[in-house]
Amino acid sequence: MLVSLQKINIMHIAIAGNIGSGKTTLTKLLSKHYNWEAKYEEVENNPYLTDFYNDMQRWSFNLQIYFLKERFKGIVDIQRESSSVIQDRTIYEDARIFAPNLHSMGLMSTRDFENYNSLFNLMLSLVKGPDLLIYLRSSIPNLVSQIHKRGRDYESGIRIDYLSGLNERYEKWISEYKDGKILIVDVDDVKYEDKPEDLSLVIDRIDAQLYGLF
Repeated sequence: MLVSLQKINIMHIAIAGNIGSGKTTLTKLLSKHYNWEAKYEEVENNPYLTDFYNDMQRWSFNLQIYFLKERFKGIVDIQRESSSVIQDRTIYEDARIFAPNLHSMGLMSTRDFENYNSLFNLMLSLVKGPDLLIYLRSSIPNLVSQIHKRGRDYESGIRIDYLSGLNERYEKWISEYKDGKILIVDVDDVKYEDKPEDLSLVIDRIDAQLYGLF
């Protein structure tokens, strides 16, 4: 019975958003506040990322398969955890946002896209969604500013039309999301990294979603 009660209190919070929206920053802040384990997206050790930004068409399928494998592994690990977890990026975003965007831009072939989707659907049938999905909504100018601010070399070649396509798909996905509770944070206006009062506002909204606190 004690194990069952413990499992009931374990939370899986996932943070979604476009490149440069502030997912990692919010993950760190919430992990510190709640004293929950943070699961970060691996980007620095990704063997395909630099090649992808230099030649998207050649490396799109390789990159997406790598990300899908890593995210599936991450979700399996999370569901084995005995403590609450805050996750930087979700498995949904690869299949609902990034792969379809690459396909529509002609940067991933239909054959590769269909193969990718079949693998995603198989993986999704084996895992469950997060208890709360936090979506960081951002304008393109804000994304570009944040990407330049963090100064990652492999992101210097990101195209504006690529970011715009991603944003449109994020909005569509979020409007149709049915896999659990969702919280939308407009990061153009809510500056949780620099303003403690904004972070407190986000935390209050999370508590209301998870615990019914107002």
